[in-house]
Amino acid sequence: MEKETDIKKKMLRKQIAAARMALEPADREAKCQSIFRKVTEHPAFLRADLIYSFVDAKGEVDTHQLIREAWRQRKRVAVPRIERREMHFYFITEFNQLEPGGFGILEPTADCQPAARIDSALMIMPGMVFDREGHRIGYGGGYYDRYLAEHGGMPTIAVAFDLQVLEQIPSEAHDIKPDILITENGVIKF
Repeated sequence: MEKETDIKKKMLRKQIAAARMALEPADREAKCQSIFRKVTEHPAFLRADLIYSFVDAKGEVDTHQLIREAWRQRKRVAVPRIERREMHFYFITEFNQLEPGGFGILEPTADCQPAARIDSALMIMPGMVFDREGHRIGYGGGYYDRYLAEHGGMPTIAVAFDLQVLEQIPSEAHDIKPDILITENGVIKF
């Protein structure tokens, strides 16, 4: 039987996904540009030599531009691939090293090199719903929660549209909060 928290999270995911997909293309682009500027001007991004980033899909904030900027600044970039219910990061140097994965999300090809952790790394993480206290609802697989619980210690920035930020959302003890949330309207530090 599903817990009440899980039911609420599913409802919020569905509601926010619909609102995110309803954004007009020009509005989405303007919001993504604002988020891009805030991320790339943030000290955590400027200091990092390695950027762990998700590859956007299904109406998420555009990360392709962010990845291109990291390469332009000669930063290494690692993106996730799901293997047997575990998330692993692999270095990419160009977008043609990506192929559709199990969820239809672009993932590194099998010949990409596993990412080796360095001290000056930054994680750019996704999420479906956030609140003003830093709680995050992902997509329900717990991949980032498990990965960061095991490989934590690096700064984390979540990126989202302001419509994805609510006053309060259900959370659980194992849910990992980002250090910072960046939307088109501002930077929230937790």
